Formats: sequence, structure tokens, C-alpha cells
Amino acid sequence: MWSILKREIRAYFHSPLGYVFIGTMSVFAGYYFYSYNLSVNTTDMETLFSLLFPVIMFMVPVLTMRLLSEDKRLKIDQQLFTLPLTKTGVVLGKYFSAVLIYTIAISFTMVAAVVMSFFGNVVWTEVIGNFLGLFLLGSTLIAICLFVSSLTESQVVAAVLGYVISMFLMLTDAFVYIVNSDVLKLLFYGASIRKRYMPFTFGVLEFSGIVFFISTTVLFLSLTVAVLDRKRWG
Repeated sequence: MWSILKREIRAYFHSPLGYVFIGTMSVFAGYYFYSYNLSVNTTDMETLFSLLFPVIMFMVPVLTMRLLSEDKRLKIDQQLFTLPLTKTGVVLGKYFSAVLIYTIAISFTMVAAVVMSFFGNVVWTEVIGNFLGLFLLGSTLIAICLFVSSLTESQVVAAVLGYVISMFLMLTDAFVYIVNSDVLKLLFYGASIRKRYMPFTFGVLEFSGIVFFISTTVLFLSLTVAVLDRKRWG
């Protein structure tokens, strides 16, 4: 796993992708921080974290689109199977490399909180709760989009499918009001990522939300391993 992790991190910074992702996330976070904190003299960062939700849903597919699809296109995946590496190690190495880049990108929010502490009282429990929610949200989306990347050789297709899934996950709340089936309403309500994420923006650490994000992450990482296993023997 460690060899894959180091290889993928180098790949992110040997191409513009890592810099573009971190830079774009920092620009959005900086703009929201200035607009909703500095300009109105408030230490309440709820709006900042809330507005980063759609940004992350849009940006994560860009971060993950090449992780497995590029290996398939270049036939590197076949070489990986000849090395003394487990499929789980390969998947986790690629997953944690993307999570590391993502964590660096969202760390600007903590820098913003430190800046705010010089101007007023920052409730650090709420800030940490917000950051944890942002981290769990991104980690889960990375796992989902990594699974999507394992299904195709095209980075463009992987990105587009990632966008489609992200949009669906963003709209599950709306689907609750347009379907008549109680079963579907319960399904859409239970699958709502926004519903699970928003309590974190108030600094509320809901156990059910933490379990939801972790279990969804494990599920899609397991599905990705299963896809690689099927391709290896199929």
C-alpha cells in the first residue's frame, strides 16, 4: 500500500492536477471566508462550511478520475497484479493518496479559523466539528468516485459519472417531495448526504452521521476491490 501511496502522491504533484485542486479549493474557501466572516466581522464559520458542500461535490470527481481509469488505459493495472501487492493494498494506496491531497486542500479552513481567533472568540469545538464533517464528506465521495474510476478506461467518463452521482446525491432531499412511495421516500431520505453533513456545520457531531459516512466509504472501497478482483480473473 505504501508504495502505491507514494507513487500516487508523486503523480499528483508531477502534473497540474494536485496544484489545481488545492488552489481551486483554497480560492473558494478564501472567498467565502472573506465574504461571510471578515467583511461582516463574525467568527461564525457555519456559512463557510455550508457553501463548501457543493464545491466539494463538484471537485472530488476531478481529483479521482485518473486513479484507476488511467492505469487501465495504459495497461498498468495488469503490471500491478504481477507485483507482490494485494488488491486491497492497491485500492487503499490510491484512496489515501486522494484523501491526503483533499485534506491539504481543506486545511485552509483551519488557517481561516486561526486568523479569526486574532479578531474574536472562536468556538474551536464547532470549528473542529465542521472540519470533521468536511473531511468525512470528502472521504466518502472519494471512495464513491474511486469506484466509478474502476469501471472505465476513460478519465472523462469517470469524471462525468462522478458528477452525475454527485448531483444525484445532492438532490436526494428534493426527491423525497416528488415521489409518492413511502419506501422510496425513506430510501432517499436515508441516502441524503446533505442531511448527514449539515449538522456538522453547526458543530454537532451526530453519531449516525459518522457511521453513515464511514460505512458508505467502506462499502465503496470493498466494491472497488471486488471490481479489480473480477477483472483480474476475468
